[in-house]
Amino acid sequence: MWLIDGSTKLHASPPVKFCPTMASGAKTNNRVTNQEAAAAKMTMDIVKANSAEEDEQIIKPQASTPAVDTSDWPLLLKNYSNLLVRTGHFTPIPHGCAPHKRDIKSYIQSGVINLDKPSNPSSHEVVSWIKRILRCDKTGHSELYDYRLLDPKVTGCLIVCVDRATRLVKSQQGADLDWCPLPKAPLISAVKRQLRIRTIHKIDLIEFDNDRGLGVFSVSCEAGTYIRTLCVHLGLLLGVGAHMQELRRVRSGAMDESKSMVTLHDVLDAQWQYDNTRDETYLRKVIMPLESLLCTYKRLVVKDSAVNAVCYGAKLMLPGLLRYEDGIEHHEEIVLMTTKGEAICLGIAQMSTLEMSTCDHGVVAKVKRNIMERDLYPAAGASALPRWRRRSSRRMASLTNPVADDADSKKRKKEAETPDEKAERKRRKAEKKAVKEAKKAAKGKKDDSDSD
Repeated sequence: MWLIDGSTKLHASPPVKFCPTMASGAKTNNRVTNQEAAAAKMTMDIVKANSAEEDEQIIKPQASTPAVDTSDWPLLLKNYSNLLVRTGHFTPIPHGCAPHKRDIKSYIQSGVINLDKPSNPSSHEVVSWIKRILRCDKTGHSELYDYRLLDPKVTGCLIVCVDRATRLVKSQQGADLDWCPLPKAPLISAVKRQLRIRTIHKIDLIEFDNDRGLGVFSVSCEAGTYIRTLCVHLGLLLGVGAHMQELRRVRSGAMDESKSMVTLHDVLDAQWQYDNTRDETYLRKVIMPLESLLCTYKRLVVKDSAVNAVCYGAKLMLPGLLRYEDGIEHHEEIVLMTTKGEAICLGIAQMSTLEMSTCDHGVVAKVKRNIMERDLYPAAGASALPRWRRRSSRRMASLTNPVADDADSKKRKKEAETPDEKAERKRRKAEKKAVKEAKKAAKGKKDDSDSD
């Protein structure tokens, strides 16, 4: 028989024979044995719990890498872990940087402003003022038509693009809009009306004053919709007549009133603070990276070694693809990005998501509008230009400046020659110089004889 005591040790005891004289103490012995067994079980549970706690503090090998939470990553890198993976192998190139970490000059040149446009001035005037304030080369706005020329009192969201960001102006002009017009009793209008078919997604009545005959409503519509005409049509449907009194744009594409909207005074104050104190903080709050306009596009992540070829207009081939988004269809407009979250270009998909996951070669996308500056990511171990570009560059250089091209070729020959070739070249040069001096001396003697 084996007994377990409170210390969880096992003891062997000799066999005990049953006899009537021992019956009186059997119940007592059974009770003691049950108590000892319960205590032993409790002790074993404590030991197991302690061992479990010790196991939790040990790093165990895992079959896969734990997932990284990318839901709070900025701009185009948001939810990066949700993208489908084609490959994880590529050669990082130490060029470029995240959009928020650009130096202040590059940050302004690749920036957009979500401006709260004031009443009275037109959009073109506002854009020209910002160009003078920031002292930049180019500015542009995202309006398909300048509604401010037709209605100077219009206010609200106006996307202003600076320098390289102006390449995105046309892509933003087709984005949907949200307006808050204020219709009133009809007046004569001098604006020429043309038939335009546009989609109205949603109309909501916000407020109506029956005594004053004023109403406020919000409308979500396609770009190019005449809100003034919409107010007239609503008046005709209601049988009372109406015209637009005020108009405010609350959303334009990816930008709305809640996303870092600033005023002209903010832009002026931020530039003044940078000029006088060299503090970039205010200016970086006023201006956003151009990637903030592209967060609604489906993404393709490109290898660093393929970035520069795409910047020169090359099509993105399947070996240059790292990750891609689900749900991409043929001929859909997408954005190509680097591993650091920079926008390379807007492209047209030539493959669907299913084809990208099953094919091993082919064209993934072609460039629609290049955004990134060329040669920012030079090709590793080779010239940054494509082969046809290098040939044309050399040809143009020889045609435009043949003297410089000859000088470069002579310099390369001198650097590549051996010591014997160098000595031979100097000897021939000395002989040519001696012959030239002899001819010059003979010509001088002839001139002297003729003069005599």
